[in-house]
Amino acid sequence: MAKKGGSGKHYQSKGELPNISKEIRKAVRRDYMASNMRIINQLDAMKKGKRVVFTIPNPNPNETNKRFIKKVVN
Repeated sequence: MAKKGGSGKHYQSKGELPNISKEIRKAVRRDYMASNMRIINQLDAMKKGKRVVFTIPNPNPNETNKRFIKKVVN
């Protein structure tokens, strides 16, 4: 029979963390999401035939729990 167990009991994480602070990563993402580059990238993906999700403000003001809705384009 094969030996059970193994080195899985002795695994130790290397402790690697991101070397950029969380505040900077969030600021970069916020800038990208508000820029025109995001829309250009979405259009390029759509031309390649990829599945693109557009997030738009909800046209129905009565649905206060859904401020934005997603539209999927194949």
